[in-house]
Amino acid sequence: MRATGRPISKVPTQISGLDEVLEGGFPRGRTTLVGGGPGSGKTVLGLEFLWSGAMAGEPGVFITLEERAEAVRKNALSMGWDLAALEKAGKVVIVEARLYGEEVVSGDFDIQGLLAIIGGHAQRIRARRVVVDALDVLLRVFSDARRERNELYRLHEWLIDRRLTNVLTVKAQREGEAAASQYEFLDYMADCVIRLDHRVVGQVATRRLRVIKYRGSGFGTNEYPYVIGGHGIVLFPLTNAELAHQPLGPKVSSGLAGLDAMLKGGYRRASCILVAGTSGTGKTTLASTFVHAACRRGQKVLCLSFEESREAMVSGMLSAGIDLRPALRNRRLLVQTALPEAMGSDGHLIRALQAIDTFKPEHVILDAVSACVRMGSERAAFDYLMRLVSVIKELGITCILTNQISGLAGTDEELSGIGFSS
Repeated sequence: MRATGRPISKVPTQISGLDEVLEGGFPRGRTTLVGGGPGSGKTVLGLEFLWSGAMAGEPGVFITLEERAEAVRKNALSMGWDLAALEKAGKVVIVEARLYGEEVVSGDFDIQGLLAIIGGHAQRIRARRVVVDALDVLLRVFSDARRERNELYRLHEWLIDRRLTNVLTVKAQREGEAAASQYEFLDYMADCVIRLDHRVVGQVATRRLRVIKYRGSGFGTNEYPYVIGGHGIVLFPLTNAELAHQPLGPKVSSGLAGLDAMLKGGYRRASCILVAGTSGTGKTTLASTFVHAACRRGQKVLCLSFEESREAMVSGMLSAGIDLRPALRNRRLLVQTALPEAMGSDGHLIRALQAIDTFKPEHVILDAVSACVRMGSERAAFDYLMRLVSVIKELGITCILTNQISGLAGTDEELSGIGFSS
């Protein structure tokens, strides 16, 4: 008889996309270690975890070893998290535990005082979560490596004994064996280890999250793109997903009777159509004809434009006899514009997906594929399009992509420009 495993208890982080990668959340009553370099979002992740817990009825304590407590409150408020209000309500405590004094200078510091502070606040508000931010600051005060490890294991055991779900943040290890081995014991100590990475690819900043280990649980093993927006971290774990595209639906009119006749009724709903041509051949006009017809049928269309502003696009189509202004007024048409260089492909992707989630269009237009290369690289453009089209097909949305080509070749690769096949 085969033994049946029992899944470990988990705490949902409520961070967009992260629980999917972690298959449910952080380990309840255990330690999660979050490492990363400057600007990677370690503190934001910890604050969001604490905030979501407080809102779900799990009070928490935030220990800041580097920043002033008031700075933490202000930074959180910029994300819409009013920690001061939660402190007044007895749901959150922010503890400023920056280290200084004779004990630190002499190397005689121990963490008993810190444990007493955490314990007192945790007992008072009946905390279930604890975040210790910038643990590396604490590590630097110990006089020798053995003492450093003993004190950190002491902190770890103290938190576990009280069944506090805790997140410890630490600055990323530097390159090189000596630096890499300095905090290696933390990876073995923690039950879940997450690395955040803020890198520059093709002169465009991008962020990636990777789960290194998770005791007793499965997890997504890839690198996952994320952005830090106005409401916290948004992770997009598409590389976790299986193909779940909706089947092609009934015919949808293109808006042109002649083209509908050629296609025996129009485009198929939930299909992806690539409109390629040289400059001035009417790619945007053809797509706008479809937009106009769809909006007149009462359907909603999202247009992602990397070539023109909304006003320029609407004005240009008026000269072709296509008036998109009523569709904009009736909120049947949403035009989202941005320069490709304005952010990395991850930022553009998450921005588009958020628009799809809130606007819920039946159709999406992307103008143009050729502009996407300016998001950083051809690979970045390919990843953006692949992920976007995959989600669009999964939702059963019809998609039209335009692409400007040179006209010097007629291969499938030339039609998309980057070897993309929808």
